[in-house]
Amino acid sequence: MPSYTAPTKDMQFLLHEMLNVSAVDVPGYDELEADFTGAVLEEAGKLASEVLAPLNTVGDTEGCVLENGVVRTPTGFKDAFKQMQEGGWTALDCDPEYGGQGMPYLLGTAVGEIFVGANMAFNMYQGLTHGAYSAIHAHGSDEQKATYLPKMVTCEWTGTMNLTEPHCGTDLGLMRTKAEPQDDGSYKITGQKIFISAGEHDMAENIIHLVLAKIPGGPEGIKGVSLFIVPKFLVNQDGSLGARNGVSCGKIEEKMGIHGNSTCVMNYDGATGYLIGTEHKGMRAMFTMMNEARMGVGLQGYAQAEAAYQNAVIYANDRLQGRDVTGAKNPDGPADPLIVHPDIRRSLMDQKSCVEGARALTFWGAHLIDRSHRADDKDAEGLISLLTPVIKGFQTDKGFEMAIQAQQVYGGHGYIEEWGMSQFARDARIAMIYEGANGVQALDLVGRKLAQDGGKHVMAFFDMVKTFIKENGGDEAFDKDFLDPLKSASKDLQAAGMFFMQQGMKNPNNALAGSYDFMHLFGHVCLGLMWARMGLAAKSALDAGASDTEFYKTKLATGRYYMARHLPATKMHLARIESGADTVMALEAENF
Repeated sequence: MPSYTAPTKDMQFLLHEMLNVSAVDVPGYDELEADFTGAVLEEAGKLASEVLAPLNTVGDTEGCVLENGVVRTPTGFKDAFKQMQEGGWTALDCDPEYGGQGMPYLLGTAVGEIFVGANMAFNMYQGLTHGAYSAIHAHGSDEQKATYLPKMVTCEWTGTMNLTEPHCGTDLGLMRTKAEPQDDGSYKITGQKIFISAGEHDMAENIIHLVLAKIPGGPEGIKGVSLFIVPKFLVNQDGSLGARNGVSCGKIEEKMGIHGNSTCVMNYDGATGYLIGTEHKGMRAMFTMMNEARMGVGLQGYAQAEAAYQNAVIYANDRLQGRDVTGAKNPDGPADPLIVHPDIRRSLMDQKSCVEGARALTFWGAHLIDRSHRADDKDAEGLISLLTPVIKGFQTDKGFEMAIQAQQVYGGHGYIEEWGMSQFARDARIAMIYEGANGVQALDLVGRKLAQDGGKHVMAFFDMVKTFIKENGGDEAFDKDFLDPLKSASKDLQAAGMFFMQQGMKNPNNALAGSYDFMHLFGHVCLGLMWARMGLAAKSALDAGASDTEFYKTKLATGRYYMARHLPATKMHLARIESGADTVMALEAENF
């Protein structure tokens, strides 16, 4: 059975040396002293390794079962969920007014990675609840917040998001679910939603569904969509549970991975729902949940790669296979361990450098969200809006790729279920699809986010990179290893943006055909910036005489690898972008 150990040391490095959080002027960050965050992460790590990780294989093999309208979760899930609730983990970064602990989103992100790495399917039950909580907190009425949030903070009640229908996924303007107004101010919701994660289960007293539907007579398309709270059980005036609502699980989807999470078809048969916000403005409210979810899915991508990498390292050190070409490293044994071979080292370095870079980018993104929400920083809000499709799309693509590389280290054993590597690959695969497939993320990045606020935020990103290079140059070795590659990659990104400006106006397909490459190009530059920042922090620690020299030397070596072996991909992506749309659109539809 695979194991999992929380990467708390690397997280502490990011929090206190790269981001230097306790010195940052964001409300609540003064509480993030190293001793405090260390204690929180260590306790989360214990729960993850001792309780959640052993259930990961159980969830994968047992799955969820629908019996008489109730979904039974895998063995051990209910007890683990109770431990999660009793430990206060579901309330970590929620509003104290509703029973939360009020910690920064950044700390919740770090803890979230630990739980996702240990058991992604299990963590989705509380993860979706947090997103639903955020949508109601941002857009619900005072009465709605008082009614639902306290129980959702504790996960006594869990939450879902209901967007997709059998005939429409990304194009939500095509939805058919109807919301008929009632005399008492409620609505009757009728329709079917599919792919609803945690849509029905046996771990909570109530499930609060957030459902997109159309009120008859409203505008056509996406402008006519509204958002509704539809509880599984209606809630009485005194907060107690009332009658069962007209919502039920029709089936559980049989899927490739995340078997421990119930992915449901949900049927709404005149179910009572309550409008969130104003009529026909549902997408604005739902996007609060979706943007948070996209950040969380980007985290899922690299967290699965981290878990797979940890096990690949163990296997590479234990498995004897062949001899080192430079001389035997295990002369008393029949062969040397796999890790002596350069190609295995390459694979492990790919995994390590991508995972650690993605973690840094995600933590920085969470910090930008804190700046936006806690310090009302509009520039931070604009920057994280720009980066969200990169974090979601690039990191889930790379996360899956690295999970596959970890599986490859095992050779044939990686293909055998008992070793557990297949599950990491299968679970990571969904992250590239849900919360907006990665092709859609690329279109959002190029079609909307680049031009947002007149291109202000992408220009701010370029200025940030330029300033960082200018302010931290001067050390010949560091410049050569980190800053020069970052400067070159940033120029490639700017050239790609310029191509879109010049050619996209003439032919929009020139921009859209290059959008996926642009997302990856942008992702590499982001990770290059993160590695330069991590490299600077590690160098500073060594210059200051830090005692743990191996950690910092390892960090620098890993960063050099990324800059030398991964960052040059920006030139490939730029060449593809500048080739335009002609070759992409050359065939008529019937010729495929």
